[in-house]
Amino acid sequence: MIGINRGPRVFRDRKQERAPRVNEQIRIPQIRLVDKDGEQVGIVETRKAMEMAMEADLDLVEVAPNARPPVCRIMNYGKYRYEQSKKQKKGKKTGSQLKEIRLGPRISDHDYEFKIRHAENFLKHRHKVRITVEFRGRQNMYRMQGRELLERAEEDLREIGAAEMPIRDEGRNIVVILAPK
Repeated sequence: MIGINRGPRVFRDRKQERAPRVNEQIRIPQIRLVDKDGEQVGIVETRKAMEMAMEADLDLVEVAPNARPPVCRIMNYGKYRYEQSKKQKKGKKTGSQLKEIRLGPRISDHDYEFKIRHAENFLKHRHKVRITVEFRGRQNMYRMQGRELLERAEEDLREIGAAEMPIRDEGRNIVVILAPK
């Protein structure tokens, strides 16, 4: 069976669909205009608003497309998009992250203290810390030492963090998760 040719496919950029209409993309005959200083100009013909924007060497940007008539503003569109992307990136930096610290069951005191300082730093920055003691091969003989190591870490970090749940076994690892106080 032969497929039906329905003409060329049109692929639209989804980001561009969400972006406000700018300059020639605004096709409605009348708009409510806000000038570059934020002052209400009123309802104006789109061509006249375009001319005003060109005189000011700025762009005409549709800021409220669902209003009747739509609200447009004279502004620097490139600067506006830059500010929007900065706000969006800033909004993504919310909440805490889960940081992981891995220890071996026969870790030296210096290495242990070094890793605990890192865990302390993470907790001070309001991140959760997952401390893992990993056992490989014959190290499984030292599971009791691994559990004692995690209890020691929990005790050393008690002032700035608390165990979210008790120490638990996860296959070849023993794990504890600490949350900042």
